[in-house]
Formats: sequence, C-alpha cells, structure tokens
Amino acid sequence: MEHFYQLGWTLDPVGGASGEAYKAEQDGRKLFLKRNASPFLAALSAEGIVPKLVWTKRIETGEVVTAQHWKNGRELTREEMHSERVASLMKKIHTSGPLLTMLKKLGMKPMLPDLLLNKIQTSLSPKVNAHHTVRSAIQYLENEMPLIDEAFCTVCHGDVNHNNWLLSDQDELYLVDWEGAMIADPAIDLGMILYTYVEPDDWKEWLEVYGKPLDRTLMKRMKWYTLVQAITMIQWYEDHKRFKDMNDWIIFLNKVIQRDRFI
Repeated sequence: MEHFYQLGWTLDPVGGASGEAYKAEQDGRKLFLKRNASPFLAALSAEGIVPKLVWTKRIETGEVVTAQHWKNGRELTREEMHSERVASLMKKIHTSGPLLTMLKKLGMKPMLPDLLLNKIQTSLSPKVNAHHTVRSAIQYLENEMPLIDEAFCTVCHGDVNHNNWLLSDQDELYLVDWEGAMIADPAIDLGMILYTYVEPDDWKEWLEVYGKPLDRTLMKRMKWYTLVQAITMIQWYEDHKRFKDMNDWIIFLNKVIQRDRFI
C-alpha cells in the first residue's frame, strides 16, 4: 500500500493480521481500504448491505484496491441478534435478485448439500473425525441430507456471527466480511443465527419478520446446515491449535444434535 503513503494518507491495518484492510485518513477524511476485494462488493454497496463503495483503483503492483466510507460503530451484541432488524436484513439479502445475478456472473455455482458433506468428509483430521460427537453428527448428515433444487438457492453470507454485523453511530446496520459468500439454501444462514442467538420459543416470531413459517422442513434444513458449520469450525480451531474454542464448538455441536432429536 506504499502508493497511498506516498499520496499522504495515514494507514492503520484493521480486521486482523492479513494485511488486506486498512483505515485510511487524510485531511480529516476517513476511508476503509481493502486490497483485492471481490467485484461482488459493488453489488453489496448498491444494495446498502455494506458501507458505500467510493472508488475502485488498480495500483502500480497490479492489485485492485477498493475504498468504502469509514463507519464509526460497533459489532452487534449476542442479544441484539434477536432483533427484527437482523431478520429484515437477512430477508433483503436472501431475496435480492441483483446480488444473485452478480454471483452468477462471477461464475459461482450453487453449494448444494452433497458438496458441503463431501467437503467435510475429505477435510477432517483423524482426531476430529474420530470424536464421538462429530461421528454422530456426520451420521445424521449422511442420513438426513436435504434434497435442494438449484433454483431454490439464494445469496448467503456463510458466517453470520455477531462479529460480522456493524451498527454505525448513525444507527445504520450492515453485514460485512463477505469473503465466504455463496449461492446456497438460505437455511445455512438462518440455522446459525437461530441456534446460536435466539431461544427456541422465539424462532417462530423471528421467522415471521424474516418472512417464512417455522415448519418441519425448514427446521430439518436449519439443523443439517448448522451441524455442517459447527464441524467446519471444530476443524478450523484444531488446525489453529485453539483447543478451548474447539471444545466449545464440540459442546455446541452436541447441543444441536440433542435438540429436536426427532427431526
């Protein structure tokens, strides 16, 4: 990012150690800069899902840098994930024709359940694969795999934890960090929100705001995808030797298996 230092910008890395994102300041103006962001960012900005895209530039190194308005704010709390605003924004994302069209133009194909299951089965370490809770979950995944028509799939975020929701000082709500965006069954997002943040007795009310009835079919799909994501997180934390977090996800995985056992 030497190019921007030479132009007089002050850059501070944000969003972890990847070196891809920066807070840029010059003469009181603040921008969020990111290297090699997906062209999908423009569609997200146009829909108001992320802070507004200001410009896109190719710099001397050949890398593409995007600039968005910098938004002072905070991530949502776990309790705020229960809110109607979260349900409404998820509905907007999952029903957006322009977002779906853009991902298709970028060559993305639907991530169907059989692909997700195969990805898990081929990526687990021997230790994780041998854990009895993981084995129980995989058996469920194999026995209860949903049959999903590609036409049913929508744009999904894939990592809807509360850390990826930004509430600005102007009370604007955004969902950020779209690197894992996919075309898939929207239940992949819904399941993680409801199982993680919303009490079971409130699922029906939350889904009414989202625009879907809580029926047995949706419950089965949400459970299936939540197991997939939990196993994925268990493997990720083992890979990074963060064993306490790995064990927390194993506990969560077991809770999802035990809840609604006859679904």
